[in-house]
Amino acid sequence: AQQAACINGSIDLSGIHVGLHDELFQGSEPILAGVDVVSTYCYLLAPEAHRDGDTWATHLLDLSKQGLAPDYTIADAGAGLRAGQQIAWPTTPCHGDVFHILRQSKTLATIWGRIAKGVISKREDLEARLANPRRRCEDSAIVAAVKVLRCEEAWVHPLADDLRTLAQWLERDILSLAGPDTIERQLLYDFVVEELRQRELKDPSRIGQLRRALQNQKEDLLAFSRVLDEKLCAIARSEALSDDLVRAICLLHRKPETSLVFWQGRNRLHAAIGRKFHAIYKAVSLAMQSTPRSSSLVENLNSRVRNCLTMRRHLNGGRAWLGLLQFTFNHRRFMRSRCAYRAGKSPREIMTKQPHQHWLTLLGLGPLQPKQA
Repeated sequence: AQQAACINGSIDLSGIHVGLHDELFQGSEPILAGVDVVSTYCYLLAPEAHRDGDTWATHLLDLSKQGLAPDYTIADAGAGLRAGQQIAWPTTPCHGDVFHILRQSKTLATIWGRIAKGVISKREDLEARLANPRRRCEDSAIVAAVKVLRCEEAWVHPLADDLRTLAQWLERDILSLAGPDTIERQLLYDFVVEELRQRELKDPSRIGQLRRALQNQKEDLLAFSRVLDEKLCAIARSEALSDDLVRAICLLHRKPETSLVFWQGRNRLHAAIGRKFHAIYKAVSLAMQSTPRSSSLVENLNSRVRNCLTMRRHLNGGRAWLGLLQFTFNHRRFMRSRCAYRAGKSPREIMTKQPHQHWLTLLGLGPLQPKQA
């Protein structure tokens, strides 16, 4: 563990351009985590008693001594996390993580969808009882309950449909990577917030919570679109094309390549652009792939850390044990990956672009060491 900690502290982190930050909980105390979005290199994995701004700032300042100076970071709405970055890196933007807000909107739509189904089921059951020919008398209580359920269904079902539609707009149009420019996204975003405000009185706790979260995080959640706009404008200038054509290529990525709509749109754009279409399409694809919107790699790290700590509860050591775990994650090579540039390389090799010895050899362990006489 001591050898792993020395190696972790000696790595040059200047190759990291976008960092993902989060707070992991493997018990009562938090674990502060940081991951490189390109290489998945974990540069921070530290257990702490607190997760306030001073604690985060201390770790970020220590990492700055190793050369860590990202263009921007991505994190959720954690107050301590963002306060610490403001102290340590006041000029580094912290973009919002779209994963959490989308999950919150989907959960809200699912809850009201179930409520609507429950009301419909109760009403249908009572109507079936009233329609039973074996009944000898009319039950006024059941008739009154059916009337109440019909009145409730008249507003519950439309509300569930509206919330599901708003959640889909957020996911597919506003916070989607393949979408309109930032100005149009902002207008659509404000429209969704206003629609939630109009329905807030029907569920102040859940709808109000989502509305306030969207309203407070607007600039952070839409920060990725400004980065993408700059990249698409740069492509348009370099290829002497209009911004609308380059944006149309971006919107083409919404459709699967096996669909007829995709190929119809592709053929139209190819006819309008000409020979340069293939190169521009590839450039737009790379621009979109290099524009992250969420800190999902940190969530993945959370699941990996949880499994290791759960299976090795008998091991103590706290920071030293996590430092050894961090070293293992960063120096074990990927056997396979959806990203071709990661296959056969370790996160450290991808980040530093330099090879290294087997991780057991680096620790002075394992059969890869020469036998001593």
